[in-house]
Amino acid sequence: MIKKISASLPLLLAAMMFHNTGWAAEAVTTDTGTTSWMLTSTALVLLMVPGLAMFYGGLVRTKNVVGTMMHSFGAMVVIGVLWPLLGYALSFGPGILGGFVGWDPKYFMLQGIDDTIMSTHIPEYVFAMFQGKFAIITPALIAGAFAERVNFKGYLAFIALWSILVYSPVCHWVWAADGFLFNLGPKGAIDFAGGTVVHISSGVTGLVAALFLGARKGYPKTAMSPSNLVMTLMGAGLLWVGWFGFNAGSAIASNLDTARALTVTQMAAASGAFTWMLIEFLHHGKGTSLGVASGILAGLVAITPAAGVVPPAGAFALGAIAAVICYLAIMVKGKLGYDDSLDAFGVHGIGGIVGALALTFFIRPSWMAEASAKVAGGWSVWQQFGVQATAVGITIAYAAVVSLVLLFIIEKTIGLRVKESDEMSGLDHSMHGEQGYGLINPN
Repeated sequence: MIKKISASLPLLLAAMMFHNTGWAAEAVTTDTGTTSWMLTSTALVLLMVPGLAMFYGGLVRTKNVVGTMMHSFGAMVVIGVLWPLLGYALSFGPGILGGFVGWDPKYFMLQGIDDTIMSTHIPEYVFAMFQGKFAIITPALIAGAFAERVNFKGYLAFIALWSILVYSPVCHWVWAADGFLFNLGPKGAIDFAGGTVVHISSGVTGLVAALFLGARKGYPKTAMSPSNLVMTLMGAGLLWVGWFGFNAGSAIASNLDTARALTVTQMAAASGAFTWMLIEFLHHGKGTSLGVASGILAGLVAITPAAGVVPPAGAFALGAIAAVICYLAIMVKGKLGYDDSLDAFGVHGIGGIVGALALTFFIRPSWMAEASAKVAGGWSVWQQFGVQATAVGITIAYAAVVSLVLLFIIEKTIGLRVKESDEMSGLDHSMHGEQGYGLINPN
């Protein structure tokens, strides 16, 4: 008997080890590699916000540097509070009100996701924080359209309401699994990393705000030279670096899709900057630092919705196309005379529209084949273009109308446009009681 037990003991131990191994594999579902990349991506996207502050801060006059940079940091603070309270639930909770927005009480203060590991094998905390950085930078982009003339308290109130009433619904429509734009067509409206959700919504809102508030005093006759183009270039560089997390992180994976998104992001940014610089050489005989920075952003914005579906050649084309069209849009702004101070609409709005629509003509054949397989009779490029145009049109209309209502309410209550005396003295002094450059005369 003892011999039989001794002979069976190795088999019993092996079975126990096999059983325990299987149990452990089932219980521990977090992929540490993917989680590490998503943590890195989250930090990279947050880095873009001070990068944007530097980019915008260098473009305004000396007396408005601190005031302008505070728009970005104010968004970090206000949306940083609102996102775990309401934003995440409204954006990614189960659809309510006919799918208009999401909601689930368990997402309030993120209280119901403490133990949740998502199907992508990352803790839901990481996904929530990653998406929260998108929610922060989007309203910060708007500030470029009305720089140098907005009340800081009114601005904070506006972005808080805008985040709840514009950003969260659009985010739910495009990115939530039950969003109607996510499910439009066989594979949904394509917005890999935020061309529609982030750039079109913010750019259009910026245009509406610029028109509503009116031009800066003295515009366009008075020279309004950038205070620090060195800082603007550094800001553009930080945005470029952070954009790898913005786009490649949106794969919510660490695999081939991630590598593709990172590669096309690099190519589109370089293509946009090169094309803008070439235009300036042809148009003015010299390339400018501001032109390079603008071209970088145009390329990055255009590739944002497309990063998951276009190959490198398509990224190169999108960067070049966006640079040309954004350059022309800024030229048209000068002809029309409206004061989009830092070209929030000219680069982000136009670049986002170009990317969301033009990506259709550069989609990988494998993506189109998958879409065609889901539809009787197949799926064409032009049908997908129709889906993209629908998503773009709905986003433009919704963002414009709701933003206009919010601007009117804030202006009539808290106040949004600063008094002329405050504008002339500069936002650094009138809004914050500070000066960005110490003893340098702000005037």
